[in-house]
Amino acid sequence: MNNRDEEPLCARCAKTQKTCCQASEIYVTPGDVRRIRAERPGLDFSHDRRSDDPDVTEHDDDPEWYRTFNDDGSRRVLRQRPNGDCTFLGPVGCTLDLEVRPIICRLYPLDYTASGFREYLVPRCPTGLLRSQQTLLGTLGMSPEGGDAWRLQLYEEIQEEPNPPIAPAERDRGAG
Repeated sequence: MNNRDEEPLCARCAKTQKTCCQASEIYVTPGDVRRIRAERPGLDFSHDRRSDDPDVTEHDDDPEWYRTFNDDGSRRVLRQRPNGDCTFLGPVGCTLDLEVRPIICRLYPLDYTASGFREYLVPRCPTGLLRSQQTLLGTLGMSPEGGDAWRLQLYEEIQEEPNPPIAPAERDRGAG
């Protein structure tokens, strides 16, 4: 099998473990909502959901992330099917074109804050499935430099949220 015919890494991942979009809640920005609605009019693809997962709710090093949370601690995320699959997960990965895909998904597995990229990748991505001489970012067609435009776009779109940058736990204390 040559590289063009090789099964995508995301498809191989799905055969061995939960994929990133099955194991995570995917926050969608106001811009993501506009892009997806234009591509898939009438589809009910997001809802507000509260999470108690500290990986979702605790971002002391990135206060701007807290804008993604509503006053009740919920935030807008992609719907999942009853089996946990993302609404847009198909047999070989996301069914949305790259420029329509939620920015969070485009950036995965890079880890970041409003001020830049962290030195490590999100640990869930199955690097053990890479072929000899492949790198994770190269296989996904990504680079930290190229991803920076998406990171900046993400935080610009987060600024469209009406919420102040206050952690959900702090909002809960203020409500009581």
